[in-house]
Amino acid sequence: MNAPPSVDRDNPHSGNDVLHWLTNHTRDQRFLDNVFAELCLRLQRAGIPIKRASLHLLIDHPQWLGACIVWADGMEEAEISRVDYDIRERSDYAGSPVSEIHDGASEVRERLEGDSSLGRKHGLYKEMRVQGLTDYVAWPLYHTLGKQHVVAFATDRSGGFDNAHIFGLLKLLPILALVSEIRMKNRLARTLLETYVGSQAGELILAGATKRGSGTTVRAAIMISDLRDFTRISDNWPRDDVIDLLNGYFDAISEPIARHGGEILKFIGDGLLAVFPLSHPSACANLLHAVREARQAIAALNERRAGRAPLNHGIGVHVGDVMYGNIGSRARLDFTVIGPAVNMASRLEALTKCLGRSVLLSRAFADLVENDFELECVGEHPVRGFSEPIELFAYHG
Repeated sequence: MNAPPSVDRDNPHSGNDVLHWLTNHTRDQRFLDNVFAELCLRLQRAGIPIKRASLHLLIDHPQWLGACIVWADGMEEAEISRVDYDIRERSDYAGSPVSEIHDGASEVRERLEGDSSLGRKHGLYKEMRVQGLTDYVAWPLYHTLGKQHVVAFATDRSGGFDNAHIFGLLKLLPILALVSEIRMKNRLARTLLETYVGSQAGELILAGATKRGSGTTVRAAIMISDLRDFTRISDNWPRDDVIDLLNGYFDAISEPIARHGGEILKFIGDGLLAVFPLSHPSACANLLHAVREARQAIAALNERRAGRAPLNHGIGVHVGDVMYGNIGSRARLDFTVIGPAVNMASRLEALTKCLGRSVLLSRAFADLVENDFELECVGEHPVRGFSEPIELFAYHG
């Protein structure tokens, strides 16, 4: 059996040179799209006539099934697009080369020259023919633990890719798999931390803040929110309806918090804890803007739920110093905030039930925003765990 033709080993930009670069000189490049674009440019210089290339990645993300990285001739940077979870139900997925690979094909090769009526009918091939491309090939890209992605290349060379070109591309796949998996796992670590502990806490953890008891003192505005009558709802509603309700409620309240610079540290059943560090000069005002938008979003959610009892909530807000860091057992840590200021916010949230107000602010917080917001003074009230009554304010947004 004859060995596949090799690329020119004496060419300083040969396929072997590309393989050496991919193996040894990409460690400092953090982003996979940049690695992929540089790889395509180097392949062109090595004499492999790629005109278009793409990476199709399945990612672990709460909002997207995957991502697609596309490079085309003349681009210095690749383009990234996100892939929704419903992609497999859409017509543009059925019959696509990616679907063929996902269904078990070890290679998809389509000659784009000649009579198009004899080839595959998916719209991608028609689009590539219009672009003047002559040959297309896609392969699985295998990661550990059975994870499989897809890489594809196309050319406009008359006659398509020859054997040497295909051999040169195939040689790269195992190293491209390793290089891409490293970056995907780095991105996955960030995604998981952002999803479960928040972006600021996630960055601190990645930077090495993992020792139990490690942390820092931060002055922040603290917001604690709780959904009313959730016990009754969870006891009487079907499980899936309860989950949908909670997700809708948390979307309504969480998105404004993130938009205005807050950090959600945890969801506690039907409640949440968020902080707005005072290192941002508008932190307290931003918190109230987030509260107003959250209340508007909850009102809109109630309108969509016509016929059901409206959702009600309570929010307690205070400001003060908190310890921000790792707390827990030796084997299980929580990155959170603790301190009297957090306890005060929690007590104010509980008082919203007694005082018939949806949002209660402490005097300490109100002093920082009362010139810019219309607040209602509701008098001094005893707060459990604190020796002196606290003057409270209601915010109606």
